[in-house]
Amino acid sequence: MTENLSQLTIQQIKDLLKTSSAQPDLWSKLAQDPRQGVQKLVRKHQQQQQRQRELQIDFERRLTFERPFWQKQQLVAGIDEVGRGPLAGPVVAAAVVLPADVQIWEINDSKKLSAHKRRQLYEQILAVAVDVSIGVGSRALIDELDIYHATEVTMAQAVQQLNVPVEHLLVDAMQVPVAIPQTKIIKGDARSASIGAASIIAKVYRDELMQTYARIYPHYGFEKNAGYGTKEHLLGMQRWGICPLHRHSFAPVKKYL
Repeated sequence: MTENLSQLTIQQIKDLLKTSSAQPDLWSKLAQDPRQGVQKLVRKHQQQQQRQRELQIDFERRLTFERPFWQKQQLVAGIDEVGRGPLAGPVVAAAVVLPADVQIWEINDSKKLSAHKRRQLYEQILAVAVDVSIGVGSRALIDELDIYHATEVTMAQAVQQLNVPVEHLLVDAMQVPVAIPQTKIIKGDARSASIGAASIIAKVYRDELMQTYARIYPHYGFEKNAGYGTKEHLLGMQRWGICPLHRHSFAPVKKYL
């Protein structure tokens, strides 16, 4: 069939591309087809290939911190948190141990990804990770300790709940209070694949948790703002007062106690 590409319609070619097992040879033949629609398909394919190459190169660069440990057959965990700034809800930390052969090229700082892409990567990370653990620091813990120390405790919780013995931690700009050697990396979620993976896991987990809370406490827009101080959230507090998720130690909440 690939010998008679000029006799196929654009739609037939698209269908063929979805099923063909000889795509490199097929693309070479399509590049010689003078039809505008075919050339548009070729250009789109070339752009996608270039994007994939760039993603792979960028991803390989973000394995710089992990490789020394993998070369010694050691397990290393990336640690990150989400939810230090919101007025309501818990702070969530994730610990992720990636395998040395990981190839999820789009792993990056969760803030740089769309919600849809984060969810896709969340599933991919869970499917290949050596281990993943979540720590959840409650509103009460945050008010008792302050947000910084509550985040430390929550990160430690995530590390302690791992099922594999890790030799080193890569942490996004913090120190975890556990007796495991660790490296603090500024902007680590964009510089380390393991920390980036942890940021994605923590972000998706917390966002979905806040969406669940939104059904229980529907007046604050938690399903959209994840507890951050948006206009809708502030108006909700003014009208309905606060709910059990609101952090009493945060200034905008204090006046409603």
